[in-house]
Amino acid sequence: NHLEMPPWRFRSGDLACAMVIAVATATAASVVVAAGAADGEAEFDYRKLSGIIIPGFASTQLRAWSVLDCPYSPFDFNPLDSVWLDSTKLFSAVNCWLKCMLLDPYNQTDHPECKSRPDSGLSAITELDPGYITGPLSSIWKEWVKWCVDFGIEANAIIAVPYDWRLPPSMLEERDLYFHKLKLTFEIALKLRGGPSLVFAHSMGNNVFRYFLEWLKLEIAPKHYIQWLDKHIHAYFAVGAPLLGSTESVRATLSGTTSGLPITEGTARLMFNSFAASLWLLPFSKYCKADNVYWKHFFEGKAHINRQQCDEMEYSSDNSGWPTTLVSIEVPTVRGTDAYPSIMDITEDITSNMECGKPTLLSFSAREVSDGTLFKTMLDYDPQSKALIHQLEKYYQGDPVLNPLTPWERPPIKNVFCIYGIDTKTEVGYYFAPSGKPYPDNWIITDVIYEFERSLLSRQVILFLESLTIPVEMERYPTTPYHGASNGLGQK
Repeated sequence: NHLEMPPWRFRSGDLACAMVIAVATATAASVVVAAGAADGEAEFDYRKLSGIIIPGFASTQLRAWSVLDCPYSPFDFNPLDSVWLDSTKLFSAVNCWLKCMLLDPYNQTDHPECKSRPDSGLSAITELDPGYITGPLSSIWKEWVKWCVDFGIEANAIIAVPYDWRLPPSMLEERDLYFHKLKLTFEIALKLRGGPSLVFAHSMGNNVFRYFLEWLKLEIAPKHYIQWLDKHIHAYFAVGAPLLGSTESVRATLSGTTSGLPITEGTARLMFNSFAASLWLLPFSKYCKADNVYWKHFFEGKAHINRQQCDEMEYSSDNSGWPTTLVSIEVPTVRGTDAYPSIMDITEDITSNMECGKPTLLSFSAREVSDGTLFKTMLDYDPQSKALIHQLEKYYQGDPVLNPLTPWERPPIKNVFCIYGIDTKTEVGYYFAPSGKPYPDNWIITDVIYEFERSLLSRQVILFLESLTIPVEMERYPTTPYHGASNGLGQK
């Protein structure tokens, strides 16, 4: 269970080290397959393999596809100018830059004055902000590509499939035909190299690949589905896959996460919440599954809601299989605009209203986050909840292919490798309280709960799972990356 959302500024060493292990493992696995020819299989030439990279959240360059004049700034935006990420324009013309980044939270369309589209090719994912200083700070796949060259990999054997990481899965296909293009990429790689591909998916790229596999079930004849996979995909490397979601997406949704960008947390929250893809990373319960979409297409048509079906473990256990309560929020007695003013109400004196009653602490499990209970409860306290509920219902619970906020099953691919970092404390819970400021700065984090080496740590106190206050049921809790990975992909 990978519980940390990848930061918007990456440390190249972390991903590169993981990926060089993946390359070495892929080469070794291919040699093993070749050696397995003695078992009656045709000899496999690993030199014919291709590597297809599906990047993670915020890991693809976005370029402007508009002409935007930026007043009071020497920098304007012209077609093909870098948007994500151009630190110079972000520093000098943040309002202009935001116009090119933001999407309408309800229909995911571009800002009327500026729109951006994902770049293409390997250069779109190697460095987000190329430059002598900014390049190393925003390097993602660059070191990995260098290692591939050192391994003797041919230039046409590495294929990047960037996407607009702001969009929910259905919009990727509706607007950009992304999954059609991804299918063609596999087929072209096979024709070009003569062999199947290795899939390298990082972070949210694993969610994209999972959705692609479900989309493919509905795109080709059922009897050809496994045949297509066996023919086109030799191995799948899941690097930092958020198999049960990411807790940090909750932090970004409610209070904002800058991850090193020179913007305020409120601005980061405003931007993050305009992207429906941000909900793709929400944590969810390991005990709740969605209806079988495949059969619904035959018996009920495509218009349906992916309702969750939870087994008894969801209600007999604590915290939806997570190590602690995911979200705890203090809410005031007073509700409505008096409790959380809009920008128009900022001049009102709200302090007395916020303190007129003892705050109530509301707690939410992973299931209550992913099914919308959290946002529905917060409607009276937070103006952004309405848009988040709309995104959740339209783009996830109402998705015609898959409700991504449900547990994974092992992909029907011959070789699957899960790669994670270890020995780092992982955020697994948050405490929020009202700040008294208007949206988007109306919440502050008062405490963070971490999981590290079978214990829970807080800013205030260390809670050991072996203590009397927390039941010792470690086999039930996917608190370490490898334990979570094995549980997240099922029993096989």
